[in-house]
This record gives sequence, C-alpha cells and structure tokens, in this order.
Amino acid sequence: MRRPPLRAAAAALTAATVIALLGVAVSDAADAPAAPVITVSESGCGAEWAAATDGHAGHLVLRLSDTARDPAEVYLIAPGSGDVYAEVLSLLPGVPRTLSTTLDGGSYALRCVFTDGQVRTSPSRTLSGTVADAVAGVPPLPDLDLGAPVTAYRAYVTAALPGLLAASRRLDADLAAGDLARARADWLPAHLDYERLGAAYNSFGDFDGAIDGTADGLPGGTADPSWTGFHRIEYGLWHGQGAAVLRPLGSGLVKDVQDMIADFPSADTDPGDLPLRSHEILENALQFQLTGASDYGSGTALATLQANVQGTRAVLGTLTALITPRDPALLPAVDAGLSALDADLAACRTAPGGPSDGSPTDGWTAPAALSLTQRQWLDSALGGLLEQLSTVPDLLQGRPSA
Repeated sequence: MRRPPLRAAAAALTAATVIALLGVAVSDAADAPAAPVITVSESGCGAEWAAATDGHAGHLVLRLSDTARDPAEVYLIAPGSGDVYAEVLSLLPGVPRTLSTTLDGGSYALRCVFTDGQVRTSPSRTLSGTVADAVAGVPPLPDLDLGAPVTAYRAYVTAALPGLLAASRRLDADLAAGDLARARADWLPAHLDYERLGAAYNSFGDFDGAIDGTADGLPGGTADPSWTGFHRIEYGLWHGQGAAVLRPLGSGLVKDVQDMIADFPSADTDPGDLPLRSHEILENALQFQLTGASDYGSGTALATLQANVQGTRAVLGTLTALITPRDPALLPAVDAGLSALDADLAACRTAPGGPSDGSPTDGWTAPAALSLTQRQWLDSALGGLLEQLSTVPDLLQGRPSA
C-alpha cells in the first residue's frame, strides 16, 4: 500500500524513544540556563566536563555547544564497555543543545562523532555513589552489526517470492478463464503472500505501488487507469466488474511480480530498515487494516493484519541476537503480545480459530462489522504491541563503538 514517508516516521519515533530508552532530553539551551556549557570542537570533546572535580551519581544536565565546522553526534559512554547512557544527535554548529540523564556511580566519558568522520573522546570522569533511578547503558551498535539480520531477512524474502508468483499466476488464470468465483477465492491467499513481506517494501521500490497500491491520492480515485495490483483487482471482483475488465489486471500483476523478483537480487536493503519495520508494519496495520481503510470490498483486512503479525515475527526473528543483549525482557513480552493479537484475530472469524470455511473471504469479519467488544480487544492488543515495539528502532540505532 502507499505508506507514509519512512524518514518522517523515523524522526517522530526517535524523539519519543530516546527519552524512554536512555533517559535523555534534548532542547534549546535556554531550557537549562544553569547547566555548565560543554564545548565540542575539532580539537576536543567535552574537555571542561572531564576536567571537573569528580562528582556524585545522580541527575546530570549538560549544555553542549558545537564550535566545530561540522555537525556532531555526542554520546555519554562508559569507556570500558562503550555502553551509551545519553546522546544528542545532530548537534549543529552554533545551536546549543541540552543533554539530561541520571547516572549511577562509575566511570564515564563523552564521545563526539563528526559528520566528516572525525571521532573525539574525552578523558574519563568518575562519579561516586548510587541512585535508584539511574538509566541503564545500551551497548553500541556499529552499522556493520546489522549486516547479518539484513542477509537473513533477504533470504526469507527470496524463499517466499516463488510462492507469491505461483499464487499470482493462479489468480491470473482464474481471470483469464472468466471464473470470477474462483478468482475471489484465490485473491486472498495471493494477497497475503505479499503482505507477509512487509519489511521489504522499500527494497521493492516502485513495484510495491504497482503490486499493492491503493487508490488514495490518485487523480481518478478508484477509476484511475494507472491503478493496478491486488487492491485494484479486489475492487473489481467485489464491485461487479467483468472478466474483460479484470483480465489485463491479472496478467499485469504477474508481470510486475516477475519483474520485482528479477530486480530484487540487485536492490539495496538499508540496514536501518529492519528495526524501523519491526514497529512500522503493525503501525500501518492499525492505520490501514483495523480501520478498514484499505478494504476494497473483500472484507479481509483482518486477514491482512494477521499476515502483518507474521511479517513482524519474521523481522524480529532476524534481530533477536541484537535485541536480547540490549533488553532481555522485550522479545518475550512482544511474543506474548503477538500471540494475544493472533488469538483475538482468530476469534473474529466465522469459525473462530478454525480452518477456512470455504468462502472467498475465508470466514473473516470485515472491520466495519466488528462488535464493540471485538474492536476493543484488537485495539488494546495492537496498542500494547506498538508501545513495546516502539523502543526497537532506537534500541538498534547505529551507535559507534570507537
């Protein structure tokens, strides 16, 4: 489907999760006029703070001023492990920012990473004592550490693409034969094969819009001649359009899937995509599936949501080795939440939790037909999951180790 811009969503997410994860607040310097000014420059990183008399554990507020030519990212770290306890991203020359966090006793330093590649680290400073509300450090994450998850996820997608092509060909054959009843039955499994690949749509490029785009934003709406793919076929199948209209759409779908498969080996996958998708897949499901906004007549948006749950599990499976050391409790909690959502979705079928009932829509209840209780269950389960998953992109944000 046509989704919100990735970078805008990421920016909004980071602002919320930095505070939750590291206990960091960043603002204009005027918010904390009494805080000491710490200089960041080409020749040093926070020398004033490191040179101060050793202090005590507790709440820390620093005003950062970049006097260098280039923007910088500033990390408050434990020198021995490299764990990050606070950070200010995109510190611009001449624009002071405030760093705020709560530290336990221990040894700390400031690390400044400039956009031109320079890295400066201050001497360490020791704080004494303990506090109950100190933030936990987050292990650094060099960008290369996301290479293995990307490779694993691309292998998952590569293995799934032949099934998508086979299902698309069955749908095309139904339309070519004029068997619209059979086409309505075969449309859903083909569409779900695509929806389970939710983390790959950025790698699919323009093929995503051609294969799974909605009519939103098109000049002609549902009558726009440029609209193609699964949702266009869905609209025709459930709005009385004949085989003569739908046949070209079926063959076009198969061609687009074939071209996408041929293109995928050479398509880039941004390492930062996977942590974002772990939250974004279900965020989109809340916006488009649970509301029924992407339903064009089949009433199967909840089946799509269930496929999105499966897609989320696939993404998290590739990230387990990185998430667990940073937050051991997160994945068990998320797994329980995904299972609860799956159970709530199964309860919304004609034969709850059972196999297909043989109908074209596989027994799924359309979002508009949900009872108040069912909607509350799904809203609660999905909302809880999104809150848990919102920490993943920041937890796995690239942070230098040296």
